[in-house]
Amino acid sequence: MSTDTRLMDPQFWRQPLADRMQEFIPIREAGPFARASFNNMLTGETETFDVVTRFAELVDISKRPKEFCSGKGAVAIPDLPAEALDFFGSFINMDDPRHARQRAIVGRSFTPRQLQNVLDSVDAICTEVIDEFCEDGDVDLVKVLSQPFPLLVICDMMGIPRSEFDTVLTATNVILGGGDLEFMGDGDPMMAMFNAGMSLTNLMNEIAEDRRAHPTDDLTSKLVHNDVGEEMLAPNEIAPFFILLAVAGNDTTRTAISHGVDLLSKNPAQRQIWMDDLEAMTSSAVEEIVRVASPVTFMRRTATTDVTVSGHEFHEGDKVVLLYGAANRDPRAFDRPEEFDVTRSPNLHVGFGGPGPHFCLGAHLARRELSVAFRQLLTRLPDLELAGEPVPLDAMGMPLVGGIKRLPVKFTPTAPIGT
Repeated sequence: MSTDTRLMDPQFWRQPLADRMQEFIPIREAGPFARASFNNMLTGETETFDVVTRFAELVDISKRPKEFCSGKGAVAIPDLPAEALDFFGSFINMDDPRHARQRAIVGRSFTPRQLQNVLDSVDAICTEVIDEFCEDGDVDLVKVLSQPFPLLVICDMMGIPRSEFDTVLTATNVILGGGDLEFMGDGDPMMAMFNAGMSLTNLMNEIAEDRRAHPTDDLTSKLVHNDVGEEMLAPNEIAPFFILLAVAGNDTTRTAISHGVDLLSKNPAQRQIWMDDLEAMTSSAVEEIVRVASPVTFMRRTATTDVTVSGHEFHEGDKVVLLYGAANRDPRAFDRPEEFDVTRSPNLHVGFGGPGPHFCLGAHLARRELSVAFRQLLTRLPDLELAGEPVPLDAMGMPLVGGIKRLPVKFTPTAPIGT
């Protein structure tokens, strides 16, 4: 198995998406696994881990949670202290039976039927957001759309007042900023993360306490009230779930919107195919954006026993990092994997995680948000195009989400349509 030093090099992850994915080709072709190392800031020691670059092996490991667990250390690459695991990851950092219990409780409110009011509101929120900038003609799309739109959906869903939007935005930028100093500031990165987490925790605890006394029809009320005798989240489990939702549910959609606009600008023929038949093409186009962009860079698993996958021996305690973007371009699984093709079908990508117990619970909502965002962009601002290159997240190492923090665009100004 090869050892690759680039994977923890910040410069590797600051490259344009296409360039970075080109560099994955020889790594993936050398074998399904590669070895990497990093300096653990928490311990001061150099640690090694294995990365999974091919589709079949990533899917195989995702389906084997008993042998490759999520709750031992973290799904991030460095081990987090035990007290921080639930705080920052909720049930993505858990294994069964704890994982199954929490996911089942939350999952009751994440079915398409239960989410119907939220899904219906997505169109109105997107219209509201685009109305705010559609007359400008020249904007940073991250600031005016990619960033506020999915976060407003989540805040409204949870019953977070609009007056607290900036609090949630600032905290989530810190947690998923990958150490970017623009978001973290000059202080200690771990302290900045902790303070951001506490900010969200305090806010959510206040909302939950209010909903216990004054229930409404938002998701928080559903999570703290139970009329049918089913198990509920404990009070100390509400805030970590909100942190997971606000961070993962916001930033993945945010990143997919930004990368999608970039991809359409650089592939005008594909953009035209989509615009010519919005109804027929939106579903497959959204799936292709998620495949090509793969907003979630990785999740980590930890071997719980000695186990062999595709001839490679893992030992108990080995860290295994699933690289979704590399797997989503594996030519063994996808024809013309480097091409952006909005008509691609089937498209069994792992952009929402591999199959198994940790597949993205919010995939249905994310698909809805992306469909709405691009339908409105393509109809309301049909000549929108890049006015400069995307500015990537200035991460300190391998970022959990391969974010774009600025995306300059221009378009012909148009009138708002909201009331």
